[in-house]
Amino acid sequence: MSRMGDVLAGFHAAWEFESDSVLIRYERGIRTPKLFQALGERRVPLEAIAGVTLTTGKRGTVVLRVELRPGADPLMDAAAGQLKEGGDPYRLVLPAERETLAEYYADELRGQLTESGPAEDFLVGAPDVPLQFKAYDAKASFDGNTVRFRWFWTGASSTKWKAGDQSFPVAELSGVEWRSPEVFEGHLRLMRRDSADAQPAQADLDPAAVVFGLGYGPVHESLPFAAAVLAAVRKSGPAAAMPAGAPRRDPADIAERIRHLGELHEAGLVTDEEFSSKKAELLAQL
Repeated sequence: MSRMGDVLAGFHAAWEFESDSVLIRYERGIRTPKLFQALGERRVPLEAIAGVTLTTGKRGTVVLRVELRPGADPLMDAAAGQLKEGGDPYRLVLPAERETLAEYYADELRGQLTESGPAEDFLVGAPDVPLQFKAYDAKASFDGNTVRFRWFWTGASSTKWKAGDQSFPVAELSGVEWRSPEVFEGHLRLMRRDSADAQPAQADLDPAAVVFGLGYGPVHESLPFAAAVLAAVRKSGPAAAMPAGAPRRDPADIAERIRHLGELHEAGLVTDEEFSSKKAELLAQL
């Protein structure tokens, strides 16, 4: 950047432009998204950025956003496009009167970008460990080397109880699958190197997965956890990749899931859009 140390402050965050990176500091406050507060700050090397956009926002605002290269940030890789717009940590919302200033910084950033395409290694740091959170059926913890699931008797399935509490060294994992708790069937699944094809399709029957629920596994806790595990897996060696897709389910199981989804929809717990989207997703697994 032309002047190292320049700061552009917006709603919920301030961006400091340095010679080789952008340092994003998130505000702490009741209106700041909890994910931002949990992250604290993110240092984004310029080599991690694929592009910069400036668009008109809502209610007299403009939005400056950096688009990261695929594979550059474990947080966004783990999120896999599931974050809501307001929860995107790389959007800076500003009052419309700062559009000219925002456009200046957008142009400055674009002039500094030299890389494109997927990144071979994570360039943005992973959330610090140790980390832990409560899922619906277990307490999950990660110390940087091992992921542990300790089952809750009030939520864990009989299958998980029979399997007992679980420990997974990073070296035995090939990736992480995170499904947002803000949609139906949210979960965190660890993909194992030696038995990925044999893992149950249903997260509540898989001892290598924890399921989310109302108030359990919130985004600001479970996503940084997933990102930290994913970064550790990538660092441990090859084959650290997101799964291509879940194994196909039995048609009877699909029918039961759709029936349950319909009950949630009728009870008003799932919106029309969520019902249609999830039903289509389930049918696609046949």
